[in-house]
Formats: sequence, structure tokens, C-alpha cells
Amino acid sequence: MFSLSEGCGCVSFRGGRRNRSLGDDSSSCRSSEIEQEVPKKLGRRLLDGQCNVRALVPFLKFWKRDDVSMTKAERTMKAAILIQQWYRRYLARMEVRRRYTWTIFQSIEYAGEQDQVKLYNFFNALLSHMRDSSGRVSSERTSRTASVLEQVFSEESDEGGGVDETAPPKLSRGPDLEFPLQRKDIDLLIEAFRKKKNRFEIYSTFQHRLHAKHVALILKEATQVLKRLPNINVATTSISSQITVCGDLHGKLDDLLVIFHKNGLPSPENPYIFNGDFVDRGKKGLEVFLLLLACMLAFPGGVYLNRGNHEDLIMNQRYGFIKEVHQKYRHNAERLLKLIEGVYRWLPLGTIINNRVFVVHGGISDTTDLDMIRSLERDKYVSLLRPPVTENCAPGSEVIDKVEWKQVFDILWSDPQTVGGCVANALRGAGTYFGPDVTTSFLQRNKLSFLIRSHECKPGGYELLHNGNVITIFSASNYYELGSNKGAYLKLCGNSLERQFVQYTAAVSRTRRLTFRQRVGLVESSAMRELHNLIMSARRPLEAYFRSMDVEQSGYIPISDWCAAMEETTHLGLPWRMLKDKLVRTDPDTRRVRYMDTFEFTANKLARKADTQTVVDTLYRNKTSLEAIFKILDKDNSGYITLEEFSEACQLLGKYMPNPMTQEQLVDICRLMDINKDGLVDLNEFLESFRLAEKNLEGDDEEDT
Repeated sequence: MFSLSEGCGCVSFRGGRRNRSLGDDSSSCRSSEIEQEVPKKLGRRLLDGQCNVRALVPFLKFWKRDDVSMTKAERTMKAAILIQQWYRRYLARMEVRRRYTWTIFQSIEYAGEQDQVKLYNFFNALLSHMRDSSGRVSSERTSRTASVLEQVFSEESDEGGGVDETAPPKLSRGPDLEFPLQRKDIDLLIEAFRKKKNRFEIYSTFQHRLHAKHVALILKEATQVLKRLPNINVATTSISSQITVCGDLHGKLDDLLVIFHKNGLPSPENPYIFNGDFVDRGKKGLEVFLLLLACMLAFPGGVYLNRGNHEDLIMNQRYGFIKEVHQKYRHNAERLLKLIEGVYRWLPLGTIINNRVFVVHGGISDTTDLDMIRSLERDKYVSLLRPPVTENCAPGSEVIDKVEWKQVFDILWSDPQTVGGCVANALRGAGTYFGPDVTTSFLQRNKLSFLIRSHECKPGGYELLHNGNVITIFSASNYYELGSNKGAYLKLCGNSLERQFVQYTAAVSRTRRLTFRQRVGLVESSAMRELHNLIMSARRPLEAYFRSMDVEQSGYIPISDWCAAMEETTHLGLPWRMLKDKLVRTDPDTRRVRYMDTFEFTANKLARKADTQTVVDTLYRNKTSLEAIFKILDKDNSGYITLEEFSEACQLLGKYMPNPMTQEQLVDICRLMDINKDGLVDLNEFLESFRLAEKNLEGDDEEDT
């Protein structure tokens, strides 16, 4: 009988008995973890006769041709080779599916960031130059004088009555922390945060939640500590002999707890660098953020925190963290968010280890100057999406601010590329792509050995580029979907800073039960749902594009035209020809696609409901001003802004705006504001688009807390 080797997909003889061998590690067909998973089941099905006749056609042809002339051993070897070839083709198909699924997720993610930046840049320029009759910025944005330190925090209950902040919280409201924080308080926090909601207790969530007073105290204490730190942290392994670097966590508390379980809690002897993007997208961003700040307070010298591009309330408004805070602390959310904003402003921008390794969230550009970054006032960058407006009217003062702002923007938003040079990051709409030559020049100029950054999800949790001089670390496992990627952290050991990568997966009990094919299928289904939602949001222009190419009105168009329409409308840069079988049906005779299938999705019942917000969800402090701007743009008082009205108004405002826009850019901005894609922008759509910009501008002139 045949038997399967444990180490590869080969088949061996064992004297009529089916046995598993350990395999020879020196074999040329040594298998990876994935390769060891599938051949056991495939081999059994093939050899036990459980496969259908179609799967055995190659075998039948093989036996018919050669079974008379070949010996038993030759038949065995040819069968083994045939199975191995089939299995390798199977793995190749799975890898192709995995790669295009990954491309879908990243393209949709970056397209969202690009739209965010475009909209914000426009509204930022508009608001910055809308003055009242006295020539000053509207006082509504500068009248917030209440000190957060004097505010009273409420109980998070249905009643929500005011509670004196000086009074101790009720015992049933989560862990009772004592300040200054110590190890026992960290243990209490971890125990409270990791408890899951009991479905039999209506108020179990409130019972395990940290009181708003304690949240505020952690944020205030952390702000005071961060204020004393330089713009670029200085870390060393002289005491600890090692240091651990973690990448994006994005609200994944399970991943943070896995790291602490595997690598130990922070301490001066076991220091950590957390490289930004602690919140957004995940469901427990607030818990992750508070736990990291608490560890920084409880273990001085044990935790270094870098700012990421998501430590920004504008990004938080779009990607979920602000909504999370409102859900968990609905009576105290606005006050806590002001404290969180204060922490953001004082987070260091990077860390240098042993004067040899630069750790930063995004990357660098060809103009990155560490001396300038060290000397700038980082607290004035409330949002990185908007350069600070100086009150100084001296010639050149605004230019200096923009140069500094670009320094910060580039190190938090940039990505590496394999080719040389430094170009604008068109995919994200912000930052740069920097090549190996830029990396080499930067390292030589600053006498550094290599660069560690995060900012990008990687299938294995880490990636080495530029001859090992750029290391990407991403610590949020299952980022896109269960089984989509591993998380990782990097340990630098000794004075030589020897690299040790540690990979892990949270929820391992669930992922272990899935085969490689099941994991790929699960991630692929999730990616296709996200893609379908995006396609449906662009249905009107996409359908018009299809019909314009269908001259005969047959319902079918050539594949190349369908691919061109998809890319021209979505701008996602996806392999549409490869995805066509997932989205549309093709006529086998004419090889033309039935384009209306693009808007049908077989799994639409499983599609997730998109997060939607109405104007009621947001109380605009500048609502009166916004309505006035809308009325100015709505020239015919129809209640809608057309593209012509929008363009005309922008041309009139052009002399007051720093960067006049082209007609194509105006069309793009108007398209982004047109949420329901009906070709018109009503007041609700205008306010909803404006909200992200306005949210940050409210706090620009506020004093530090």
C-alpha cells in the first residue's frame, strides 16, 4: 500500500501496510507548515477511492499507457510524482487566492484613507479662510474655556447622574485603582478588561468597566509624564540586555495580552516600544490605550510610546474609536475625548535605540531631518491632517510651519517601496514612498544601522525590505478577518541588537480548527463582501459606464471593457480580470461578461451592515456657520448643490485659498460629498462630509490641559 510521508506530499511503500514516516529533512521536497496540512486528507481520499472519477483521470491515462511495461516500483514513483505535482498546483491556486484577497483588503483600506485626506484638505482650506465681519475666525471655535481638570465625571448607568470627582467610585463599577499605579493595579486592569460580557447579566458590562474618574486620572497622569519626554525617545539595552518592539495593535486587546503572556509584563529589565496605532478598527481600542498608558505610569522606563497616524481624532472619527468611547462612556465621552486628544498631542514621534536603530510609525522621506524633528513643538499638531495655522504674520512664518508639518506627516504616513527614489504616496493620499537609496542615505547621514516601522499589515506579521535595513512590524493578528494574518513582535538582544521575530495568532483555538483552504475561503468571502459594498456605493456611475459600452443593449460587454470600467470607477488597482469569475458570469461562446451581475452578490444575506451615521449623531458647534456656507454654495436655493454651483463658488473663493483646485479636483471633491450618489449634495450630506474637518478645528485654539 501507499503511505504519506509526514514531511512532504510524496508517497512511499511500506510492505502492504499504510504507515506515516517522519520524512527526510534533507529531501528536496521539504514541506512548509501549509504543505503538511493538506496532503494527509488528499492522499487518503485518492488512495482509498473516495475521489470522483474526474479527479482520477490523470491516473487512468497513466495506467492505460504504461502499466504493462513498468515495474511495481516505477509505478509507485510515477504515482508519487503525479500526486506531488497536483498538490503543488493546488497550493499555487490557494496562494493566488490569498494574494488577490489581500490586495482587495489593502486597496479598500487605503482608498478610504485617501478619500479622508482629500475631503479634509478641502474643508480645512475652506474653513481656514472663512472669516467673520471683523476679519477674525468665528468665536464659536475659540470660546471653549472650560478646564477639563475642573469637570465632574458621571456614573455610567442608565441614570447618569453627576457624581463629585473627589468622591470614591461605587464598588460595583470596575476595579478601584490607587494612584500612583503599581503592579497590582495593572493586574486588576488586565483582569477587568479581559472579562467577557455575561449574557445572563444585563449590567455585567458596567460592573467590569473602569470608572470614568479612573480613566480621566490615567489620561491626566500620562499627559504630564509625556510632556517631560523629548520628541524622539532615547532607549537603551544597557540595563535590560533586550528590548521588544511591537507594531500596530488597532484595538486588539487579545493580541496585547498574548504579547504580555509570551514575553512578560513591561519593566526596566524588560522594556517595550509600542509603535503607534493603538486604536481604531478593533473593538477594544480604549482598553488597549488605557492599559499601555497605565503600564507606562506603573513601570517607569519600561514602556516607550510612539505616535501613529491613528493617534488623531480626525482618523478616530472615521475608523471607530470615537464611536467606541461614546458607546462605553456615553455620559462622559466628550470630556474623556478632550483628555485623549491631550495625550495624542504629547506622544513622542519616534524612538532611537542604542543610537543605532530608529523606530518610527510610518517611515521617512528624502527630506526627513531628525534635528528639525527634535526641535519642533509637537504639541501644536492636534491633527496631523491639518498643519497648524500661525498667528504670526511675519514673512516666511507659514512656510516654516508647513516644512515642520511635512516632517511629522512623512514619518507617520510613509511606506517603503522596492524601487529607488522618493515619490508621493498616491495610494494613501498622504506621505511618501521611499526607496532603498533613500533609506541608505538617511542611515548614513544619521549614523544608524537600520529602521523599524509599522503602518502596514503583513501576512506573517513582519517583513524585511531594503536589504534588511527596513523592518516592518505589525502586531494585530486576524486584522482583516479570522486567519487573514499573524501578529508579530521583534526582540533586539544584547549590545549587538540581534533580531528575534516572534509570531503569534490570537484566538488560536478557532484558527487551529481551520484548514489552510478554509482559512483562505473565509478571508476571501470577507474580502468579497467588502468589495461588493464598495461596488454598490458606486453603482450609478458604474452602471452608466457599462451601458455606454453596450451599444447593442445586449447586457453583455467584452471582458477588457468590463475591467476598464471597474478600474476607472473604483480606482482600486485590483486584478479585475482575475476577479471576474467571482463577480460576473461569462458567456462561454462569445467570452463576453454579463455586466449587471456585478451588482449581485450571492452572499449578500451574510454581508455586514455598514456603519452609518446621521447628522443627529453629531452635535455641530458650528452648525449655523455650516448652514450659511451651504446657502452660499446653493445659488438657486433649491436645497441641493450642483457641480456647477460648487465649481463657481470655489472659483470665487479661489483667491482666498492657498491652493486653487482644477476642475477635475473639484469634481472629485463633489463626488466624495455626494454620499447617496444621486449627482447632488444636500445639506445632510454636506454636514456629514464636513464633520471630520470640523471635529478637529474646534480644538485647535484650546489651551493645553
